[in-house]
Amino acid sequence: MIQRLNQYFQLEAHRTTWKRELTAGLTSFFTSAYIILVNPLILTDAGIPLSAGVMATVVASIFGCLLMALWVNAPIIVIPGMGVNAFFSYTIVQSMGLSPQQGLAVIVISGLLFFLVSITSFGDQILASVPDSLKYGITVGIGLFLTFIGLQKGGIIQSSETTIVALGNFGSPITLSTLIGLVVTLVLFVRNVKGSLLIGLFFTSILTLGITDKREIADKGLDFHAYSQVVASGDFSILQVSFWIAVFSMTMIVLFENMGLLSGMLPDIEKFPRAYKAVAISTAASGILGTSPTIASAESASGISEGGKTGIPALVTAVLFALSMLALPVIQLIPGNAVAPVLIIIGALMMKCVLNIPLNDFSEGFPAFLIIVCIPLTSSIPDGLAFGFITYPLMKAAIGQWKQVSPLMYLIAFLFLLNIISSSVFVH
Repeated sequence: MIQRLNQYFQLEAHRTTWKRELTAGLTSFFTSAYIILVNPLILTDAGIPLSAGVMATVVASIFGCLLMALWVNAPIIVIPGMGVNAFFSYTIVQSMGLSPQQGLAVIVISGLLFFLVSITSFGDQILASVPDSLKYGITVGIGLFLTFIGLQKGGIIQSSETTIVALGNFGSPITLSTLIGLVVTLVLFVRNVKGSLLIGLFFTSILTLGITDKREIADKGLDFHAYSQVVASGDFSILQVSFWIAVFSMTMIVLFENMGLLSGMLPDIEKFPRAYKAVAISTAASGILGTSPTIASAESASGISEGGKTGIPALVTAVLFALSMLALPVIQLIPGNAVAPVLIIIGALMMKCVLNIPLNDFSEGFPAFLIIVCIPLTSSIPDGLAFGFITYPLMKAAIGQWKQVSPLMYLIAFLFLLNIISSSVFVH
């Protein structure tokens, strides 16, 4: 049995071991496990019941991770994405006025369009037309976004009416435990201790629980009836203009966010085409299963940093997500700030992609810079992408290099601009 698994996952070819891959899988799961609670809470703001959101999140994560493990054999974790879930709840449903069922239909159509792009020559043309500087900019921007989320979760920064963001209250037990946890995790990580991120997460959890009053264990079970009302409930009201604006925006997000993440994280870039298709399939399935789109999550970097190279980390994560449905009351004990040190370190790891951006060429560096700063500062992945993709052809045209930009890139920039205008008219 073990021999067959060795051959299937090609451990020798990838120069890795079961211990290393299993450790990477455990790290990936506990780094991304927060999505089990965070994503449903965001979905409730779109009108999806909490229990149904929990089940949809878990089932979609299992499906995406199994697809990546068994078909792609890559250590990429596929879970509902942070940022795109907020776009679903707060923009598509609340701002644009679509129903939750229409929003889920938007995700299904966007996933299908994503898949068509991934299997046709058009997909290759898009990949070729988007400059590497923007692809790396997406990875860095999302990394900063995750760091920003981690700093917020840990209470290290907080909102301010005067300066928008300010230093948090370092006298708070939550903030103090986060800072101590961050120091411990950093020390373990720089000393190359195996499982450092996982150990750091557990340490921060135990420390936080020890100095705060959080002791209760939720005993509320999963509501299967509520989930049956959400799964396959998409409302395809294709005659509404706002519906198609939402489809376009969502499609652009999943296309380019996954492009940037996979380009920046895959240990073996030759697996990109199949991984891209796998995420597209998972995106469409997400709408059917009742949740916001799954993506190639940035949290995959935690497992990859532990040495994960095959699909085993994704397989381990899928199994643990399945078991988590039984252990949900215990998982709820993990405080939200416990993942903060991991998110901050992951953001730093993703920052390395900035070295691949030719910043000495301002026409290349500035559009990438806009993506990097606008994603976290607007808390919106599509808005961050729009700034960079619109600016790039303008910069090239300004220096007389407009012919170096592909016609498809001009079209993408125009569509991003059109989307901003349309969203302003129909959303506000």
